[in-house]
Amino acid sequence: MTSRRPSDAAGIRIAVTGASGFCGGHVARAAAAAGARVVCVGRRPGPLGEHRFWDASLGEPDLSGTDLVVHCAAAVGDPAPGSPAEAVMHAVNVTGTERLLHAAGARPVVWVSSASVYDPRLDRTLVREDHPRTGHLNAYGRTKAAGEALALAAGAVVLRPRAVYGPGDTQLLPRLLSRVRAGTLFLPGPDVPLSLTAVENLADACLAAPAWPPGAYNIADARPYRRDTAVAEVLHAHGVRARVRHLPTALAGAAARLAEALSTDEPLLSRYAVDQLAHPVVLDLTRSRTQGWTPPRTLPDHLGDLRG
Repeated sequence: MTSRRPSDAAGIRIAVTGASGFCGGHVARAAAAAGARVVCVGRRPGPLGEHRFWDASLGEPDLSGTDLVVHCAAAVGDPAPGSPAEAVMHAVNVTGTERLLHAAGARPVVWVSSASVYDPRLDRTLVREDHPRTGHLNAYGRTKAAGEALALAAGAVVLRPRAVYGPGDTQLLPRLLSRVRAGTLFLPGPDVPLSLTAVENLADACLAAPAWPPGAYNIADARPYRRDTAVAEVLHAHGVRARVRHLPTALAGAAARLAEALSTDEPLLSRYAVDQLAHPVVLDLTRSRTQGWTPPRTLPDHLGDLRG
């Protein structure tokens, strides 16, 4: 695969898979704003540009006439083991990646992965890209790790954001807000530092990444946030009055295991969700910064926009 400088975006044709989704939609808009011609590849049309239908769990996408592929299409969630949703997740995140890479041929590919690929059993106070990618707590982590392994073997640039938030987010902050009960939000364990990724930062990295050497890169906001402070600011920005209280991590983990055992679809609480909130997870951005990339957007920027 050849690299392409970000300054070359004007006039090239960029295929964005999953452009009807949260991350893909932002990438499509950012590419168009940079002067690229955007081809939105997925089951539904994206926010702009040409639409080409593709079900990532079935056949190969039509990438004819495109110069670069940014692969954002993914099945997300926390499905129960053995559930139909887990099978779909594998079909999209792993088999779909195989089809995508075959269709891409010699075109440069930017493959959007996740920090969920990192082994949660090991210390993550500062996670570099060589952190082991085993021991996953759910199908999402396993299938993203398997999919990105295929992408790395094919010479793609793989981006690993963590906890992506921003305008149009339907997962991270909405789920947090939905956990408020009777004016209280329970969080597992004590306050910890966490990396978060503004979707604008991820989109910016997707457009810069074709110029980077093939391999994996952590993508996040410039600095980590204190969990409790960030949660309190999110609640305030959304006009939610709630107190944050701490549950012992062991108790939260036991509740998650019980919820998983009783669920046949997606549990209300999972070990993965507890892990993501209870332990420090800070991404080392040295490798992406070495390429000249600096994340401009912060959580206070986003919350300030919400307040108007």
